[in-house]
Amino acid sequence: MKNKDKYFGRTWRLVVLAIMMTSGLCSMSYAQEPETFNVTIHDSNGATHTESFELPLSMTYPIDSLLADWKAKNFIDLGKDCSTSEENPLFSDSIYIDRLSRIPAIIEMPYNEVVKEFIEMYTGRLRQRMSLMLSLSNFYIPLFEEALFAYDLPLELKYLPIIESALNPKAVSRAGASGLWQFMLGTGKLYGLENNSYVDERQDPIKSTWAAVRYLKDMYDIYKDWSLAIAAYNCGPGNVNKAISRSGKRDYWEIYNYLPKETRGYVPSFIAANYVMNYYCDHNICPMETNLPDATDTIQVSHNVHFQQIADICGVDVDMLKSLNPQYKRDIIPGDSKPQTLRLPQNYIGTFIEKQDTIFTHRANEFFRNRRVVAVPQQNARQQRNSRNTRSTAPAATPQNGNVTNHKIRSGETLSTIAARYGVTVNQLKSWNGISGTRINAGQTLKIYK
Repeated sequence: MKNKDKYFGRTWRLVVLAIMMTSGLCSMSYAQEPETFNVTIHDSNGATHTESFELPLSMTYPIDSLLADWKAKNFIDLGKDCSTSEENPLFSDSIYIDRLSRIPAIIEMPYNEVVKEFIEMYTGRLRQRMSLMLSLSNFYIPLFEEALFAYDLPLELKYLPIIESALNPKAVSRAGASGLWQFMLGTGKLYGLENNSYVDERQDPIKSTWAAVRYLKDMYDIYKDWSLAIAAYNCGPGNVNKAISRSGKRDYWEIYNYLPKETRGYVPSFIAANYVMNYYCDHNICPMETNLPDATDTIQVSHNVHFQQIADICGVDVDMLKSLNPQYKRDIIPGDSKPQTLRLPQNYIGTFIEKQDTIFTHRANEFFRNRRVVAVPQQNARQQRNSRNTRSTAPAATPQNGNVTNHKIRSGETLSTIAARYGVTVNQLKSWNGISGTRINAGQTLKIYK
């Protein structure tokens, strides 16, 4: 039964995912105008045509903004000399073909003019960005490999976030895609990533990675082809299905012309990223010097806590807390709603546990001003007089000549049961006795006019 439930749960997820992506709610593309470049393509008949391709937006981010991250500022040494030079040696097609064939990859890495253009773009004018990507990969690639290994997926998928986000967990596109893996909100929720006013788990490197791996596995289970699965990751299975239907084929390069423009370059850019991450030395690209940060660990927090409270009491740098916990939008961990994860350097875990009571109370009134309870203000003397005058001018609700019955309320009685007993309405009871709500108390006497 357990396996059956798991099967139906996963089938439901795939159905909902297909519906969402067909309707365009889950696109992982960028909304702003991307940088384009032209490639001259020779077809099998010897004719040529020029095709325009979009450069992955992550490859156009200014290097200064990528280096502004706390990890980059503290652990990448820009001043250290390495063998990166301005000279990029060019190679023949046969060498590119041979090198791609020697990458230990399950995913097909074919070579053509589009792949070549992306390789030469990355190793040419974008070589400094690739040097930075090689350095940043030290922070995240082990995490990607662990999740891919657990699901028995090709390890070469670890380079997808390079073209998705430039390995920036805080990256957000104008379309709303966010995090290392650029999840849209709907897809993130479908794969268990929470999003509210305080938390965006799409920016959690660990949770988003495991969600992305499950998503990629689902795409492969649909198409049984990794190039199609990667294309679906970019443009959604709805667009891939349309291309398959229009072409009558199930091969990426045969449905190529039926795919959205950005997706035609997505798989070639992924192949080129794999090439550069394996053969950067041959192009005189050197990784920026990286010093790995101290080991970190997590602790569950069951109280609301602000990063500044932790910084003040534990002596931890606030920017470090933000970098280690990028999923929290407002520097607040909302532990009151449910236990949340806090990542700290291992040598601070003991300090946090020892001083947590002090941390939670330190400057709490400053950081958490939302009131739990507020009293309804009482009317002042003038308001009370005005209220009485208003009631006195209202039409009399009490019969002028009716007989009065005094009813003493018993335990368990309500206005409805009393009204039914005497053949009157609840509104009459309330009007006769000056009751504004519906609450009455045992022992209270009500006047009833008949």
